Amino acid sequence: MNIGNVFKDFIYGLTFKRVVKNLPDAVLIVEPDGRISWVNDKATTIFEGGKRLIKSYNFDDLVDKGKDKIEKSIKTRTPIIAGAFTPTAKEFFIELNAKAYHGRFIVTIRDITAMTNILSNAEQTNQFNKEKNAMLVKLSNEIKSPITSIVGFSQALLDGIGGEINEKQDKYVRIINKNSNDLLNFMEKLIEFSYAESSMYEYDYQTFDIINTIQNILRANDLAISNKGLTVNFDYEEIAKRAIFSDEKTLKIILQNLLETSIKLTDTGSISLRIFYPDAEMIKKMKIFENCKENSLMQIKITDTGIGLQETEMDGLFEPYAKLDKTNKKNIVRSISLGTANILARRLHGIVWAESEVMKGTIFNVIIPIEKDFIERDE
Repeated sequence: MNIGNVFKDFIYGLTFKRVVKNLPDAVLIVEPDGRISWVNDKATTIFEGGKRLIKSYNFDDLVDKGKDKIEKSIKTRTPIIAGAFTPTAKEFFIELNAKAYHGRFIVTIRDITAMTNILSNAEQTNQFNKEKNAMLVKLSNEIKSPITSIVGFSQALLDGIGGEINEKQDKYVRIINKNSNDLLNFMEKLIEFSYAESSMYEYDYQTFDIINTIQNILRANDLAISNKGLTVNFDYEEIAKRAIFSDEKTLKIILQNLLETSIKLTDTGSISLRIFYPDAEMIKKMKIFENCKENSLMQIKITDTGIGLQETEMDGLFEPYAKLDKTNKKNIVRSISLGTANILARRLHGIVWAESEVMKGTIFNVIIPIEKDFIERDE
């Protein structure tokens, strides 16, 4: 036995208990077998009993499925909502956070009984949003058809199909055509976002050729790329095989929205698209993909030489609801588009993020799992 380590652990234990003794949250130390070995003063208030009484109980006696809740909180690194009981069987609701500590568990507990009505209202709001999104998706044809008609007929007038128009009329029709095109694009992006967010979204996992998929996306953007005189570089030399298991339709939407954003941000120069297996150390630090095998994840990086994004633009970049509160709303379509990419990346059990520097360009990154067994395990 190392006496120095024992003394250090003893001092550390005293310091820890002194710090947490008067915290506003209840703190309990729970042993691996579920016994409660230590509590602070706040725990006696929440559970309405003295320290000796509380320590005589097993954690599962005071918190519904308490050990399971501890394990879930540690695994997900998030607070867990649970039902709890006082020694006199009075029921209340808590928010529980747990951490592993020297073979034991440190559990912090906050009484949220007064918030249950608020939580219930939040659930109702979430359900309302899903129903609203579903309704918008179902009405998409009715919404887009009249706008499409305006676009088509105004373009016909500009093409001279309806007869010759004078200079002033031409000016007005061009304004109508441009604004109706912008409105149609906005509605398509809003409906796409609503569909991604709604309960109607359907998956179609299958094996497909990722190289072929990306080449098709690049071809679909040929006109926008050539209009700006941009060069495109596509690098897939680092991947061992082309066949991946994912939802091709969903991945196409994600990459289209990211590539589209890069094109809009870039007036001169190039756009590079690279696919590779992400660095194992980076994945480990991100703590998102647990126990993933080598080459079971794929990273897709889109790099442009555009104007870049300012720090204020990066804030809430993938959150269109946050952008609605900003004074400058001109980039709301971009945020809706990137918000869709963010939602769909999560649906694929992946992640998307951006890096940018003003006048140096922007980098969009996507990481998704590409192996069937990993995805099925994560479902």
